[in-house]
Amino acid sequence: MTQRSVSEVVPATRTLEGGGFPVRRPFPTGTLALVDPFLLLDEMGPVDWEPGEAIGAPDHPHRGFETVTYLLAGGAQHKDSHGHVGKMGPGDVQWMTAGAGVVHSELPTREFQARGGRMHGFQLWVNLPAAKKMMPPRYQEISADKSPVVTSSDGLAKVRVIAGEALGARASLQTEIPLVYLHVSLQPWGTLTQPVSPELTAMGYLFEGSARFGEGSRAARDGTEGDLALFSADGDTIQLTAGHLGAEILLLAGQPLREPVARYGPFVMNTSDEIRQAFADYQSGGFGRIPATLG
Repeated sequence: MTQRSVSEVVPATRTLEGGGFPVRRPFPTGTLALVDPFLLLDEMGPVDWEPGEAIGAPDHPHRGFETVTYLLAGGAQHKDSHGHVGKMGPGDVQWMTAGAGVVHSELPTREFQARGGRMHGFQLWVNLPAAKKMMPPRYQEISADKSPVVTSSDGLAKVRVIAGEALGARASLQTEIPLVYLHVSLQPWGTLTQPVSPELTAMGYLFEGSARFGEGSRAARDGTEGDLALFSADGDTIQLTAGHLGAEILLLAGQPLREPVARYGPFVMNTSDEIRQAFADYQSGGFGRIPATLG
């Protein structure tokens, strides 16, 4: 087994999303458009809201890809045009396959809005292959107690397995393409060596603490600003090593699609004609509306 090296370290940028909540975004940016098959990674917050101040993402459409929301702190509620309602708390995951089209909202729960507090989490966009872009929408909601959390034999590495496998534990979530999604928590100087096929695009996002990644032990900056390490396909394992602060890292890997990507806002297809059709379908009401009485 050989370690994969790091080809590039990309700093996250700060921006506003949805109704105006702050995110740290390593991609897409002007320098990094996508990391096939991943289209976007947003770290939502962390932000501390006073009672009545919290905001989210009101009604908006999606077609042609999947959104993966993972909450570390706070409370969020999802509603959509197919009549689905779901709530999320710390440790919960929602994997929404938009497929042929859906209108949904992602807002703070009434309880969180009333009391305020810290909101912190992630949203990842995963592209769908051309053959599945128009599949029926579906949801997988995994509560915190349903995601395996495993610890290394030395006790210095803890991993929440959201998709894929780590330290002998496998996630129950089903993915449309081969994917790995791990939340790795390392104690100071702790190390995790994770098998990842060289066929998969792989990256590690440091969002707290300090760490060194991969063959050659390339450093990432202090995680207070967020750094994304992109791995080369020159080995079959990935090594993550924390510095003296410990580290919180998302390790993500996926099978690249190597297909044309046409994207505009909330739609991701393969051609510009398909994007125009998505807009026409949405504007004509083909995605439906979120019922006012829902939830």
